[in-house]
Amino acid sequence: MNDYHRISEGILGAETVEKTNTELFLSLVSQYFPEAIKDGEVDFTALKEEMGEFPQVSSEHYEFTWAGKQAAKKEAQADLFGRTLKYKPQDSLNPDTTENIYIEGDNLEALKLLRRNYHGKIKMIYIDPPYNTGNDFVYRDNFTMTEEDLAELSGDIEDGFRLQKNPKDNAKYHTKWLNMMYPRLKIARDLLADDGVVFISIDDNEQENLKKICDDIFGNNFIGQIVWQSTQKNDPKFIAINHEYILCYCKNIQHLSTIGKWRIKHPLVNDMINEYQKIKQSCDDIDEIQDKWNKIIKLDKYKPLKHYKYVDFRGPYFAADISDPQKNGPKHDFVIHPVTKKLCKAPAGGYSPREEEMRRRLENNEIHFGPTHEYVVCSKKYLVTAEDRLNSVYYEDGRRTSKMVDKLLGSDVFKHPKSEILIKRLIEFTTNKDSYILDFFSGSATTAHSVMLQNAEDKGKRKFILVQYPELTYYYDKNSIIQPKADSKAAFNAGYKNICEIGKERIRRAAKKIHEDNPEAKFDDGFKVLEVADTNIRWNTIDDKRIKLLTDYDYLKDDKDDIDFTPGHNDIDIVYEIMLRQFDIPLSTPIEKLSSVSDRTYIFADAVAVCLEPDIDEQLIERLAAIEPTPAKFVLRDSAFNDDIELKDVSFRRLSALIANHQTEKERKSKYNNYTVEFI
Repeated sequence: MNDYHRISEGILGAETVEKTNTELFLSLVSQYFPEAIKDGEVDFTALKEEMGEFPQVSSEHYEFTWAGKQAAKKEAQADLFGRTLKYKPQDSLNPDTTENIYIEGDNLEALKLLRRNYHGKIKMIYIDPPYNTGNDFVYRDNFTMTEEDLAELSGDIEDGFRLQKNPKDNAKYHTKWLNMMYPRLKIARDLLADDGVVFISIDDNEQENLKKICDDIFGNNFIGQIVWQSTQKNDPKFIAINHEYILCYCKNIQHLSTIGKWRIKHPLVNDMINEYQKIKQSCDDIDEIQDKWNKIIKLDKYKPLKHYKYVDFRGPYFAADISDPQKNGPKHDFVIHPVTKKLCKAPAGGYSPREEEMRRRLENNEIHFGPTHEYVVCSKKYLVTAEDRLNSVYYEDGRRTSKMVDKLLGSDVFKHPKSEILIKRLIEFTTNKDSYILDFFSGSATTAHSVMLQNAEDKGKRKFILVQYPELTYYYDKNSIIQPKADSKAAFNAGYKNICEIGKERIRRAAKKIHEDNPEAKFDDGFKVLEVADTNIRWNTIDDKRIKLLTDYDYLKDDKDDIDFTPGHNDIDIVYEIMLRQFDIPLSTPIEKLSSVSDRTYIFADAVAVCLEPDIDEQLIERLAAIEPTPAKFVLRDSAFNDDIELKDVSFRRLSALIANHQTEKERKSKYNNYTVEFI
């Protein structure tokens, strides 16, 4: 045994002697110089610094980086070729009227596909990503992992290695998670409105790293961090962990500050007002009303608003400070005590209200007097105006949510769901009644549940967009027999083949339950299902020029549909793919078939007419030109002109002339009278 091994044995123990010199060296450095270990390897520059040797540097600045950060940035900016969203009518609910969207597939691809239609449109994003506990999944993206990396990973293989487990003993444990999250958050920021906000649930495993990458992506737009106290873990080693975090960032904090602060009517107000009205109806003496109110306000459930301890015939109120915050207010010699008839003691810094306002308050009985004139008067702040704030500490027993979901879907079908009450609260504070709300780690569809609850309560028309990868609840064993996954056995036995099926079913059942609990409530309880899929059109995009992808075999085909489109398509698939390429048109937009034009002509948003007829003639051109109102864009098949450039030119001119004839003089002079023709 050489000296190195003897020293190593003395330090690390005899059991490590069989390790290679490299492994032993790494173990020693990890033990005594942990700061020199980066991504599971020795950083020799850092090691030298730990030994007291510091290289000269020209400049230093604060920076958070990791292996793969540059590639992650590139991935966020890269376009997505050859992929689209395919409509699944059989899985949708009320698809003709709903404005809600449910997308099945890889959320990085989905976000890129959504970028054109919803850029700058999303008011709130809530996500509950994998916490990187070692047991949950990270997404396999091309830029984050080599085939060698994949070989190191353990766990179930799905869909061509798209999902893999990330065990804690992996040398690049944090790096892989960061590379997964960074491009998704980068695109998410593009989707946010200027006054939009994002909430991200996380625990201690990656909270620190998540905060740093969000600072990198969102800049100085950090709003705050909510600590959610839930249930205590049963097996603490040192500290019993009973909390998680929710990080909050906004797109533009300057813009956010211009639209008001997050305040809502306190949820206890209506209940307390009802109690007051009951007392008031039972007696008309104000002292008796006050005595009975004193008993009500002491109840534990009203503790958050216990300071509303006074009443008058207007309602409960609390005595608020009326002094001038600048300490230079007037003394007012007309504030006379109603009992002693003497001048009331003025605040040391004078009154905040000026004379006219103070006289108005006195006349309207909006001033609270003390027992005598020796007490400074106060202003009455009525309970009906009580506001609730979004606090940094939130408590809710997580077991309530689990029990609710178990009752809704079946026991243990989905483990560790997020609270629909908590997310509803975030929605109530930060969104308008017509806002878009996005969740691209949607899990059991808690966000959809929360949106429907809030809409049912305040008659809102908020729309949700959910994205979830259809992670399977089963696997094939070595004998090719289907077996339920260990953590998805209950879901599999309940008939759910993947997480998406769980989420969609929860939306259906949650909507039904909300209707049962609120018979008068009207809200959008449907959703349109789309899935990330291969393109339906044989094209690729290179510098905005579309080039047909045709093989020699394709050229021999007689059917133009077989040449232009991929197998298994239908017309609606093609139209959706064209819709996906438009700006600012929601994917929930209904598609109307224009049978009066042709069997294969469609229009959406009253703006884009799509004609999929394989051949163009004068009669078809005339019918297209007669569409009212004139669409902003006509989409025609290039192959419909049979490579006849002259026919295409003549048809275009004919279309222009006919549209002009159909339009009124006012329409022809309108600045909105512009339209384009696009060929696929």
